[in-house]
Amino acid sequence: MIEETDQRPAVGPVTRLLEQKKERKPQFHHYPDYFYAGFWIRFFAYLVDLACISAINGILLGLPANLFGLTKNDELFSIYGLLTLAIYLAYFVLLTKLNNGQTIGKMIFGIRVVCFTEEELSWQTVLVRECACRFILRGSVFMLGYLVTIFTPNKQHIGDYFSDTSVVTLNLLAAREYFTQG
Repeated sequence: MIEETDQRPAVGPVTRLLEQKKERKPQFHHYPDYFYAGFWIRFFAYLVDLACISAINGILLGLPANLFGLTKNDELFSIYGLLTLAIYLAYFVLLTKLNNGQTIGKMIFGIRVVCFTEEELSWQTVLVRECACRFILRGSVFMLGYLVTIFTPNKQHIGDYFSDTSVVTLNLLAAREYFTQG
């Protein structure tokens, strides 16, 4: 007769570590669906950010190029193109990390980036979301990755999924804190 025992599939040390990490991972910043900023408000904040980046590029790159009569080639593999890309990515990375999840556009529209697994945004999270994912989503076809925001409950785009982040409306957060403390 064969005894029935509690047989689990064999797991290796890597699988075991991943399971332990999932079990220990604290959860932060989970709100009702209506706390998350929708596509259009994020889109308009992005347009403001693009205007700011354009102004920075004009001052840091355009002015010297005009003074010295250099050509401004927007191709990615030109010096000018690489410098504009560096300014674009640095703007989002530095402001998001150093300004509590907000760029200038997000400040104007009262929204900010929050992480579901961290109380404050870490450099790793910001680099994945703002550097790697923005670089990939910058291409014309890949910009469709932002449209996913419309259909997801936490209003996440593709970059948000990779970094466990989303964007929330600050007015709703302030109202929640006011009413829960009273």
